[in-house]
Amino acid sequence: MAKLLSEKEAEELIKRLVEMYKDAKYYLNFKTPIDLVAAAIMSVQTLDATVNKATPILFMKYKTANDYANADTEELASIIGSVSFAGNKAKNIIKTMKAIQEDYSGKVPNRMDELVKLPGIGRKTANTILINAYGIVEGIPVDTWVISRSYRWGLSLNKDPEKVEQDLMRTIDRKHWHNWAYVVKTHGRTICQTVPMCSKCPVNRICPKNGVKKQF
Repeated sequence: MAKLLSEKEAEELIKRLVEMYKDAKYYLNFKTPIDLVAAAIMSVQTLDATVNKATPILFMKYKTANDYANADTEELASIIGSVSFAGNKAKNIIKTMKAIQEDYSGKVPNRMDELVKLPGIGRKTANTILINAYGIVEGIPVDTWVISRSYRWGLSLNKDPEKVEQDLMRTIDRKHWHNWAYVVKTHGRTICQTVPMCSKCPVNRICPKNGVKKQF
């Protein structure tokens, strides 16, 4: 049966991981909020490295919401062709940028309620934009990494992203909200993989290892 950590255990697990990955940061390259919106849409079910290889040419050609809004779908899709579902993502980028251009005069909004109204922008991406483009922290970005590792570590037994976020917001000190997702992903890639290297993990004794069937 899955175990939920006690408040004291959760505090210790979070403290250790944050200290270990204090330099963890957002993994997609961008310079402007417009860049970030495009990159975030491209990143769905795609490796970060793949997105980062495609964006330099993309960002050189399209700099504003208006540039994207008037883009040719096939041309945009060819530029981002290395990412998964490039055709659909090109359509989504153009649709989102048209909304930004028409409803917000080309400026990416800096409010949660406005961001989630944009096509293709859910709460996770909205949190990502607010944190990384504007330094506004209203919540914690919750992706598949955060959902799966929150369950494994006993921080949340929910699978719904918004419920997981609420659990984490009650458990994690607000000062860590801005980079918690990146701490999770870094630890997941280096140690807490599909088959975790528990013997090397700094939270091995605290972690309940929910769902873990094999470990090293």
